Amino acid sequence: MIRINLLPHKRGAGGTQPSQRWLLVVLAVLLIEIVGLFLFYQAKREELDAQNRTNAQIKSQIDDIKRLVADHDEIKKALAVLRAREEAIARLQAGRTGPTAVLLELAQIMTTGKGPSADPDELAKLRKDNPLAVFNPAWDARRLWLTAYLEGQRTVRIEGLARDGNDVYELAQRLKLSPYFHEVTLLPGKKDEDRTAKIDLVSFALQLKVRY
Repeated sequence: MIRINLLPHKRGAGGTQPSQRWLLVVLAVLLIEIVGLFLFYQAKREELDAQNRTNAQIKSQIDDIKRLVADHDEIKKALAVLRAREEAIARLQAGRTGPTAVLLELAQIMTTGKGPSADPDELAKLRKDNPLAVFNPAWDARRLWLTAYLEGQRTVRIEGLARDGNDVYELAQRLKLSPYFHEVTLLPGKKDEDRTAKIDLVSFALQLKVRY
């Protein structure tokens, strides 16, 4: 005899429809993709921020270079002043060895186009405050010559002849501005004459002290 069970079969209480399982899988994949895209976006955003900071630093450096280039002429002038000051200091340090250095300084003072080894900044300030207290760079040193240089106990007496009193004054000013000489005093002079050339001259004498 054949028996037919017409009662419906009962499913397990924990069973899951196949379509539901696929839906969960799809949602999980989408969630993973969203998280991955978010992390990728964050990484790229950090790279972009880092690049922007680098670009800002480079731009700042370029701006600094542009400012330096714009001030190139001023920098060159400042460097020239510094070099002149260093050379003056170097001459002083190398030359303070004895009477020879003083004679070299005197020779420079007595040379056309040159002058005392004075600090350029001090000369500029003095020229601004009292133009008459500085030396004349255009003075023709051939208008004056020395006939005697006597030194004892670092006190010097200089004697010579000049075309006129202005030349004697110029020599005295140069000696006063030199760091090698101080306490420059102009002694009484007198008129003289070069009988050969028939030129009126001034006989002069200076007393001063030397540093070395």
